[in-house]
Amino acid sequence: MKRIIALLLCMAAMLTVCLTGCGSSGSGKLAPIAKEDLKVAFLYVGTIGDLGYSYAHDQGRLALEAMGIETHYVENVPETSECETTLRQLCEAGYNVIYATSFGHGEWVEKVAKDYPNVYFGHATGYITGDNYGNYMGRVYEARYLAGIVAAMNSKSGKIGYVAAMPIPEVIRGINAFTLGVRSVNPEATVEVIWTNTWFDITVEKSAALELINKGCDLIAQHCDSTAPQIAAQEKGVKAIGYNSSTPDAAPKAYLTAPLFHWDVYYKQDVEAIMNGTWKGTSYWEGLSKGMVSLDDLTSNCVKGTQEAVDKAQAAIIDGSLKIFEGELKDNTGAVRVKAGEVMTDDQLQSIDWLVEGVIGTIG
Repeated sequence: MKRIIALLLCMAAMLTVCLTGCGSSGSGKLAPIAKEDLKVAFLYVGTIGDLGYSYAHDQGRLALEAMGIETHYVENVPETSECETTLRQLCEAGYNVIYATSFGHGEWVEKVAKDYPNVYFGHATGYITGDNYGNYMGRVYEARYLAGIVAAMNSKSGKIGYVAAMPIPEVIRGINAFTLGVRSVNPEATVEVIWTNTWFDITVEKSAALELINKGCDLIAQHCDSTAPQIAAQEKGVKAIGYNSSTPDAAPKAYLTAPLFHWDVYYKQDVEAIMNGTWKGTSYWEGLSKGMVSLDDLTSNCVKGTQEAVDKAQAAIIDGSLKIFEGELKDNTGAVRVKAGEVMTDDQLQSIDWLVEGVIGTIG
């Protein structure tokens, strides 16, 4: 009998350790974390000085600090096994909430999260979820559509250039939305794409912009992290649309506007859910209506009437009367991809691998 009682006590002790050490609340959810116990870490693929993607995420981190939450960040984390090493180091250092902010960090987040079930993980631009990890993104394609309207109204030639980073659905979706915005104003306009195959490389991005300008493009848009395309545009006397953050000072004579993320909207909401015990590993994808994305203020470089056109389209996107990816939509080979009256689903948008009519170029 004594041996049975001892065995039962041992099993009870092991269960207690698991429930507390593994961060379980006993109901299949992670235990809440009080504000004073939160240690939040961020992994950036670039530097916070890029005035682009990593900078924008860091503004979200600073919003958490303003709430009195302890934060930490690591810059230049590549999308390789080095990411896994960094994640494990942060877990071992006691960070209990970790956000990895680049698409290529995803597989490493999934792997490490399974080994640290008491740590909350978030992955920006990804698609994988689990008991202790979710993903998050803004519907920046909505703001890109608006930017396309600005581009068409401010391009005299109807030839627009686009410096694109990696050939993944996120970037392809943005190119397509931008082009649809352009052609809603000028159905004959084109958007020529050059891929850099890097998220941040000032030299490569500027070179791509200059190549597009030399091909006759009189406006340059971008999905890359530096202001180099905007600077190239100003040097050549053409207009530019930025990305991620408001950067009119980088090219004051060229800059028109930029699609922006407001990562603080997500980070504050996510951390509050962790504190109050309502957190779930879900896919978060919100846009203009939730304030997760926006179009930057238009500068005085824009022609008259641009603001009115943007305001009208933005209101229609928010109230649902304008569905950006509603058919009929053709790809740039002429094949019908979305039939008239049909609207692309989120799953289709998340895996899109074709370019709309009006785009000059191929994927990759």
